[in-house]
Amino acid sequence: MTAEADGGRRRVVIIGAGFGGLTVARELRRANADVTLVDRTNHHLFQPLLYQVAAGGLSEGDCASAIRGHLRRQANASVLMAEVTDLDVEARRVILDRAEPLDYDSLVVACGAETSYFGHDEWADASFGLKTLRDAIALRERIVSAFEEAERASDPTLQSELMTFVVVGGGPTGVEIAGQLAILARDDLKPRFSRIDTTTARVILIDAGDRVVQAFSEKLSAKAASDLAELGVTVREHAQATAIDDRGLTIKAGEGEERIASRTVIWAAGVRAAGLTGVLAKATGAETDRGGRIEVGSDCTVPGHPEISAIGDMAAHPGPDGKPLPGLATTAIQQAHHVARAIRHDQPGPSTPFKYLDKGALAVIGRGKAVCQIRGMEFSGRPAFAMYLGIHLTYLSGVRGRRLRVLNAWAGARFGTRENWVLEDGSRDNERASPNDTENPGAAPS
Repeated sequence: MTAEADGGRRRVVIIGAGFGGLTVARELRRANADVTLVDRTNHHLFQPLLYQVAAGGLSEGDCASAIRGHLRRQANASVLMAEVTDLDVEARRVILDRAEPLDYDSLVVACGAETSYFGHDEWADASFGLKTLRDAIALRERIVSAFEEAERASDPTLQSELMTFVVVGGGPTGVEIAGQLAILARDDLKPRFSRIDTTTARVILIDAGDRVVQAFSEKLSAKAASDLAELGVTVREHAQATAIDDRGLTIKAGEGEERIASRTVIWAAGVRAAGLTGVLAKATGAETDRGGRIEVGSDCTVPGHPEISAIGDMAAHPGPDGKPLPGLATTAIQQAHHVARAIRHDQPGPSTPFKYLDKGALAVIGRGKAVCQIRGMEFSGRPAFAMYLGIHLTYLSGVRGRRLRVLNAWAGARFGTRENWVLEDGSRDNERASPNDTENPGAAPS
C-alpha cells in the first residue's frame, strides 16, 4: 500500500544531486513528504566552474559542496551516497547497489549526462574529459606536469609535444578551457619557468562544425573565435578527430588527414545521457533519442507513469519548436520547480505542461572576454563577462562565505595567482580520468 493511500506522508525519492535534483529536494522542505536524495558522490558539483579547477584558478571545494550541507536544516530530507542499479516501477521501488529496496510514491530522476566519445570509448584512456571533479583534477595535474616535464626535456620534439594542448569540441566547455590554457601559457606561467618560454606553447581548438559555440548567433560565434585568436588559440573549424592516442590525434580536415603531436588532448566534444536513463526506459517502456535521453511528456513525466518525473540533461523534453530543450542548468532548475510544485500539492507528479523560459546562454573566453545571448539581446567583452560573473555567483550556493571565497579566488587568478598549481605526486603525471570511473549512471548531476 502506498503511503498516501494509507494517509501517511508521501515518500519522494530523487536520483541525482545536480542542479535539478538538489533543487527539487530543497523546494520540498515544507511539503508533507519524506524526501530521500540518492547520489553516488557526496557532493553537488557546480559544473560551470570545472574548467577553472582544471586551470588551477579554483580549488575543488570552490566548485563542489557537500550535499548534506545543502540540506542540513531540512528535517524531512535524508541523503544516501549510493548507486542505483535497478528500478521496479510496478512495485514503485528503487534498488540500490547493496540490494537495498527504496520505496517511493513519487520518483524524480535527474541523473544527468556523461561524456560521449561517439562510439570511440577507447579514446577515454588517451584523452582528458571535463565532466566530473575527478576529471578536472586529473586534467589540472596533467597540465602542470606537462610544463614541468617540458622544463626538463632536452629533446626539442618532446618539448614541443608537451607544450601542445589540443581541445576537441568548440562548445562552451571547449572554448572556456582553451582560453584559460592560452592565458596560463601567455601570462601566468611565463615568470615561473627558467628553461622554457611558456608563451611558445600551442593551444589548438578543433571542431567538426563550421563555427564555435554554435548555440550562439553567427555574430557572437565569430566574436568568440576572434577573442580566442587574440589570446593565442589556434581555432580549427571543419576538423574532425578520427584517432586519438597518447602521442596526439589525427584529424580529418577537408579531403585529407593531418596528425597533431600532443601529450595532452582534452575531449569536450559531446555528452550522452547517463546509464540509468536506459534502465528507466527499459523499466517504463519509454523511448530514447539518439543521445540516449528519455522522451518525456510536456509535463516532465514519463509516459504512462505520472509518478515518475525525468528532468535535466537525461530528459528529451520537447520545447515550443518541437526540438528538445537545451541541456543547461537553468533548464533543469526550472523543471525542478515545476515538479516540486506539483508534489507539494500532494500530486504524484506534475500534470500540467512545463513552460520553459529561455534565460539565454553564456560562454567565457578569458579575462574580461565573454559572449552572452539573452532574449534576443547580444553582449560581448566586459559587459558579458560581468554578467557571467554575476549569474554564476548567484547560482553558486553551499556553505556560508562560499561566494566571497570564489570571488577572491577569481580575482587572484586574474592577477596571476594560482594557488592550486601544484602536483600531489609526480608519479601521477600520466593518470587519466574515465567518465565511467566517476559518473554514477544513477547519480550524475543534472
